[in-house]
Amino acid sequence: MSVPVTRPPALRHTVGAPSGECRADGVAGTGSGGTRLEMSRPSHPQSGKPDPVAPSAERGHRIRKASRQALRGITPPPAGPGGEPRVFPALRTAAAYAWRILVVGVLVYAVFSVLGRFHEIAVAVFLGLVITAMLRPVTDLLARFLPRPLAVAVTLIGSILLALGVLALVGGSVAGESTGLAREFRAGINRIEHWLQQPPFRLNPEALTDVQSRIGQFLSSHRSTLISTAVSGAGRLVEVLTVFALALFSSVFFIHSGDRQWGWFCDQLPPAARERVMVGGRAAWRTFTGYTHGIVLVAAINATLVGVALFALGVPLAVPLALLEFFAAFIPLIGSPIALAVAAVVALAAKGPLIAAMVVALIVVIGQIEGHLLHPIVMSWAVRLHPVVVAFTVIGGAIAAGVMGAVVAVPLVSVLWSVHQALRRTDEPGPPQNPAPDRGTGS
Repeated sequence: MSVPVTRPPALRHTVGAPSGECRADGVAGTGSGGTRLEMSRPSHPQSGKPDPVAPSAERGHRIRKASRQALRGITPPPAGPGGEPRVFPALRTAAAYAWRILVVGVLVYAVFSVLGRFHEIAVAVFLGLVITAMLRPVTDLLARFLPRPLAVAVTLIGSILLALGVLALVGGSVAGESTGLAREFRAGINRIEHWLQQPPFRLNPEALTDVQSRIGQFLSSHRSTLISTAVSGAGRLVEVLTVFALALFSSVFFIHSGDRQWGWFCDQLPPAARERVMVGGRAAWRTFTGYTHGIVLVAAINATLVGVALFALGVPLAVPLALLEFFAAFIPLIGSPIALAVAAVVALAAKGPLIAAMVVALIVVIGQIEGHLLHPIVMSWAVRLHPVVVAFTVIGGAIAAGVMGAVVAVPLVSVLWSVHQALRRTDEPGPPQNPAPDRGTGS
């Protein structure tokens, strides 16, 4: 049985020092007689490497220091390869998304600022695209029998004559009913006053007379303001006619050669982005055309139902109110109720509260038909948006740009969503294809 022998540390004698020192493993000690002694620790007896006691002590010191900092609530960030603080991956990802979102937000703000500055041109282009989406199929049909320019001219002139005929019908209806309508309105106002004096309202007749007098005083005192507003309204009418003329002018070229114009635009792009722009453009036009056809069909059905119902109830101005319903249906969810509310007011003034209550019930019926029958059947193939998204889109567009913003918001969001879907399908890899069997090997 062998007993391991531990050797003492070697001593090295250093002569010439004024006072003696004795050092063992780098620790100096003093000796007598002016000598300096150094004690060196031998290497590891098994591996021949330096003794790991000092590095272990240093690691222990770091561990104790980190423990004290943790107890104090101090957590130093982990160091990177170069000794610099390392950023956590989640924070790095959030920062990358944040600056990209800021760039996109600035770009969107700049685009909408430019469109707001030149909103007449933007509205004219939008209306030109609507006219193109409506009349392009008719032009393509006539182009089978007529030259293309003649087919475009026939389609546009026929559409203008049809619109003027509808406006003439509405104007003739209003002019023919004006005398009887004024008499019915005066009688209706008297009935409303008498109704308000009955239970449960029990309004004082003097209060109603005072309200009428106040309205007359307000109109007489603000006559100049009303006149200036009417003059500015005439100027606004000139702007509207200018926008319609520009829209009609642009639609002529869109209908005649819109596909060649889009092809020229795509040819100006870099080859790397050309294919994606063409895919997005086809998806955008398909969605916009489907939305335009669908919303016109929904508006026509709503206007027909409202006109027939108002005519059956004997409400005056049935044709103008039906036309108002047609244009109001272009604002989803909120347009039809507003138009029917105007019809309810007319029915209240002309026919009394019972007919007005029936018109209010008609608002509920038309809303149910539009929301649960027409939109799911007619619009689902063109616009795949949740009703909540449509509601927020309409309100946001109205806040941003008024009535025109409410009209444009839903088709704009629908087009952007369809482009996103088309580009995502393009970026996705195709399904794995099974390799064809090698007929030479008989597999």
